[in-house]
Amino acid sequence: MESNTYVSQVITMTPAKRSISSKMASWVRENLLLVMTILGVVLGIAAGSLARTIHYTPDTVMLVSFPGEIMMRMLKMLILPLIISSIITGVAQLDASASGQMGSRALAYYFATTVFAAVTGIVSVTTIHPGSPTMLTHTTLDVTPLIDLDNKITTSDALLDIIRNMFPDNLVMASFSSTKTVYKKIRPPASRGNESSESLNETVKTSLEVEATVNDTLNEDKYERSLTSSEGTNVMGMIVFCVAFGSLIGRMPQGKLMVDFFIILNDVVMKMVELIMWYSPFGIMSLVIGQIMSIEDLRETAQMLGLYMLTVIAGLFVHAVITLPAIYFVITRKNPAVFFRGMVQAWITALGTGSSSATLPITFRCLEENNKIDKRVTRFVLPVGATINMDGTALYEAVGSIFIAQMYGIHLGPGQLLTVSLTSTLASIGAASIPSAGLVTMLLVLTAIGLPTEHASLIFAVDWILDRVRTSINVLGDAFGAGIVMHLCREELERMGPAQPSIEMLDKVECGMIPTHTPLAASPQLSPVSPMRGMPKDLMPLTDKGNGQLSWGHHPERSPTSETQI
Repeated sequence: MESNTYVSQVITMTPAKRSISSKMASWVRENLLLVMTILGVVLGIAAGSLARTIHYTPDTVMLVSFPGEIMMRMLKMLILPLIISSIITGVAQLDASASGQMGSRALAYYFATTVFAAVTGIVSVTTIHPGSPTMLTHTTLDVTPLIDLDNKITTSDALLDIIRNMFPDNLVMASFSSTKTVYKKIRPPASRGNESSESLNETVKTSLEVEATVNDTLNEDKYERSLTSSEGTNVMGMIVFCVAFGSLIGRMPQGKLMVDFFIILNDVVMKMVELIMWYSPFGIMSLVIGQIMSIEDLRETAQMLGLYMLTVIAGLFVHAVITLPAIYFVITRKNPAVFFRGMVQAWITALGTGSSSATLPITFRCLEENNKIDKRVTRFVLPVGATINMDGTALYEAVGSIFIAQMYGIHLGPGQLLTVSLTSTLASIGAASIPSAGLVTMLLVLTAIGLPTEHASLIFAVDWILDRVRTSINVLGDAFGAGIVMHLCREELERMGPAQPSIEMLDKVECGMIPTHTPLAASPQLSPVSPMRGMPKDLMPLTDKGNGQLSWGHHPERSPTSETQI
């Protein structure tokens, strides 16, 4: 009997090694937008430096900066609908305990990192000591007040304004204005009493002397406190209203249709953000060129304030490279470098725009798509962080106030340094997330420690670049905070189920493209399906399950085992 022997041979196909050039080309294709943004910044610096060698007019600077102005207007246009839709949808998907824990942990993180930033700034400025009394005598820079130095606003006024803006009296007005305290100067008319003309004629010399003394006393400037409207969205008030609104409709069975509306609005806004992002490299390049061209005397500014700039940037570098990553690593035990890699696009955009609010749409995209942060966390944490978490601003105010004290030769004791730390922290919370807001709030810090404010405008010459650096640190602080809050709230998030799917996924469930028994379709976070579409006729609305969700099912007496959670 013959036996046939078969020999099998396994052929292993080893893929050909890719060359370095092909790997680089593949990486560039995958990160094309990031490469274009970095290239826009580099070209902007080069073109701006080259443009300074030729003669140009202010109109030329305006035209060069115009594309960047259009980009800023488009991004700011999306801030209000993005904040409203993101907070309402985020809070509506959280139960009371989860939203409370998430909010308390986020606020604790914000306050702690802001205090760390202020302390870092104090250590940096006292160590490097960039200020000197000789700077005021040798400077030729224009120190004309660029801000209202006669403003008598105190720290208590600023804190009361924050609380007032948290509860706006008109929601429509809050969308484009906020309330602030101002002091109006009052000069009462001089009074000469009831003296008769005869007595005045008899004692002309004496009366003139008395009148001069009385007029000097009566003509002293007096101020009256009043409330006025300030241009700009009252972000704090909108956040408080949206948190309350989202919390209520998330617990009302009838409110799920409105939640769907805000989900659609959020998706539409994010798609608009994607379109604007492809225009952002050109807009950022335009802003950088225009800003460099607008500097009057670059050499004098560098000689005068170079060490001050180095101090601020060094403090921000320490906070961004050591403090924030260390906090993130200690709490989450994850690599902060990997997390930062996913935030590069938002970080560069913040450098170009100088506004954490304008960068907010891109921050959402980087966190959710690159770092896989739960949407319920980003929608709740980021809008609040962009408003009150100002690590870079707190550090900048601490350095700036002590720098001015050094210019006047004033030594600050431990008590005054503590006051600087606390006041910088509180003032940064009240700083609006708009460009150069820290320069205005610095007056509060100077007033709190009794320093003169006449030369506060001196540092405005370099504020344009420091504003962008500290804004990028603010954005990083918000991002790391979202990652930390998600890690701390992971048990609550897992208990509530998957995050709310996009509106496209909801349509697939309703159309039957995704089976209703899958985890996604059966998630308690899924939006309700109308009983008129895709629901059996014998289903009826049932009471909620204790988690604020509407349930559709059979009557308990008829079919106690059949129920569909929506």
